[in-house]
Amino acid sequence: MIRLTFLLRRKPGMSLDEFQRYWLNEHGPLLASHANHLAMQRCMQVWTLPDENDRFTGTRGTMESPYDGVTEIWWENMAALMDALATEAGRKAIDEVVAHERGFVDHPVSPLWFGYEYPQVNAAPETLIARERSSIVKFYYPLRHLSQLSFDDAQLYWRTQHGPVIRSQATAGRVLRYIQVHRFETPLEDAWRAVRGTVTETYTGHAELWFDRSGFGPMPTDDSQRATSRAEDDERNFIDFSRSAMWFAKERVVVDRA
Repeated sequence: MIRLTFLLRRKPGMSLDEFQRYWLNEHGPLLASHANHLAMQRCMQVWTLPDENDRFTGTRGTMESPYDGVTEIWWENMAALMDALATEAGRKAIDEVVAHERGFVDHPVSPLWFGYEYPQVNAAPETLIARERSSIVKFYYPLRHLSQLSFDDAQLYWRTQHGPVIRSQATAGRVLRYIQVHRFETPLEDAWRAVRGTVTETYTGHAELWFDRSGFGPMPTDDSQRATSRAEDDERNFIDFSRSAMWFAKERVVVDRA
């Protein structure tokens, strides 16, 4: 499977509520109507929870502001996507979707990339979703690597060194699921950025963690505090915090044919 991650910032002058209602009621159904034309396996809207995190500070220092939302689309593989885009129906679908995005998305500052998933802590079943009315929340963490590391070296460290750190303390940190999504380079990313006029630099990838809020007490435990500190300490080996962001979110299913 491959995944498209599309971080969204709303158009200037639009409130978050207006943005989310338009995204849900207008754009979601449009995207779903093109699921067959574009060979989508899954499509998800990830809604930022602004009341819980305007910006993370503390030991990581000042980070980028959270995005307003994320559109995520899965395909069986790159060949399936390219085959869909080679059809007239697929090309028309992309043109319509991009034109419709202009009504609520600020394209220049809304980066996108294609990625591969590397599950680190899996729930059973794997279809865990942070639904609107459930106690489960999703933690979203798009990251850029330190300038002294190459793209490949940063992803290798993230996957083989940092992944085991989080896995070893998943219970203490009350992590239900943890996935790393690593960006891979493809000319299609460049083409889609050009169509949208995107100028914001893309990310090395992003981390996703799911937690059940019903399991948290009013104060963090000593074990959870130690787990958080250890994770942050290891992140300093490969993440540029000042050019990364993090926030809590909920998920809405648009397409699920997997």
